[in-house]
Amino acid sequence: MAISDALDEAEHRSPATVVVLDAGCGRKSPLVRFRGRIDRLVGVDLHEPDPPLAYLDEFVVVDLCGPGGNIPDDAFDLILSHFTLEHLADPSKALKNMHRWLRPGGTLVLTTVNRRNPFVAAYLGLPRGLQRRIQPLVKARLADAHPLVGACNDPDAIRSGLSAAGFGSPDLEMVPNLARAWSRRLWTFAIGAVGDVVTMASASRRSTILAVARK
Repeated sequence: MAISDALDEAEHRSPATVVVLDAGCGRKSPLVRFRGRIDRLVGVDLHEPDPPLAYLDEFVVVDLCGPGGNIPDDAFDLILSHFTLEHLADPSKALKNMHRWLRPGGTLVLTTVNRRNPFVAAYLGLPRGLQRRIQPLVKARLADAHPLVGACNDPDAIRSGLSAAGFGSPDLEMVPNLARAWSRRLWTFAIGAVGDVVTMASASRRSTILAVARK
């Protein structure tokens, strides 16, 4: 719903050309189902996907925490960061880059894990080597099994990071997502479903942070 609303705003601002960036596009993007509403869709990530992502108009190898490569300033109406922030060593730099790449009035839609969730907190408290062994067991796809850093992963840190990057006050919502994220095996799906149920009554402890911020 957040993506659809952001596209509504983009279409109102610039109906002729809606340009969108998937920042950390991986192998499959939630933007695929909105492709008909996007005039130009660009994906960036650390590694070029193999095979290439046919739904993208352009792919650029970019370190989100680096200088930004060849991505121009003020270029995008909407940027999506979908479960990428938790993997970044310097999320503050990535947020500043995304703010710079957005057009004035543009929107950042960001999803990331919530450290206040007991399952997420338990994982982040494990030794890095054990994290690397667990990730392939719980993720829906092996391609998604990347280690978590968790440097900016609670609601207060998200608000602070977005503010420091220059965004206005974000809209934050905590949603349950463990069962879906851990759906590769039946037993991991079951554990995720239990995690979603036990935190349902406490919004601040749900597994996923959804943030919408505007430039």
